[in-house]
Amino acid sequence: MTIRVLGPEDASALEAFLLEYRDSSMFLRANSKRAGLVDNGEIYQATYAGAFHGDRLIGVAAHSWSGNVLVQAPERLEDVVRLCVQKSGRRVKGMNGPLAQVRAALRALRLENAEAPMDGDEGLYALNLDELRLPAVLTSGQVETRAPREDEHALLREWRLAYDIELFNAKDTPEQRDRAWSFIKTQMDRDDARIATLNGVPVSLSAFNASLPDIVQLGGIYTPPELRGRGYAKASVAASLLSARERGVTRAVLFTRGESAIRTYEALGFRLVGDYALVMFE
Repeated sequence: MTIRVLGPEDASALEAFLLEYRDSSMFLRANSKRAGLVDNGEIYQATYAGAFHGDRLIGVAAHSWSGNVLVQAPERLEDVVRLCVQKSGRRVKGMNGPLAQVRAALRALRLENAEAPMDGDEGLYALNLDELRLPAVLTSGQVETRAPREDEHALLREWRLAYDIELFNAKDTPEQRDRAWSFIKTQMDRDDARIATLNGVPVSLSAFNASLPDIVQLGGIYTPPELRGRGYAKASVAASLLSARERGVTRAVLFTRGESAIRTYEALGFRLVGDYALVMFE
């Protein structure tokens, strides 16, 4: 058994391992493919630590540029978590991954009792895109869907800020506004955002937190409170998934715990396949 920091030469072994757990490894896969396995503290980079049984990778943890620790380690979890945090030199600002692993990793780092504004146990939902069920508001033509236009960027920035405040207890500060804009702009630049419109006016936003050739992870879905309960979120999400399916993606995942959101996703064909945890210390 070997525990060590991963380097570029381990990219193939990491990808093969994460594919075994692809529904719950989206951030690890997307970030490692986008930024590689060298950590200079730049966006999407992380320090990766892996456990090997011979030449076979059996567990990994990554301490990302943002301070979040990402885990996918059915074996030797405590070892890889401690090593990636030690080698990164960064403070732990959050953690996500399969529920039981996140709880064990927090204990390993003695953070299980740390104050966390967000500490959520989520359901992990998945859908094979050939089983996508289109909502009536979309098939009837009641609403239309498309990519956002440039003149809608300011509105979508406000929506993303409202999303962060509602879900993550964020504060309306200049720094948070900058983060909200950076997040939504990245999604739009990757063509990972779709909106539903009613008479040409945006009523709901759907986007992907992570996107790979075979699988996408939904995140950042937002409908203003006064427009909820009318099926607009179903339409925007369905539009995102149709766009992904057209470019060859075969599966979509998301994590949530809200009853209304669960009903929305189940109506589109998503089913519970596991659990997930999101912890944020700041």
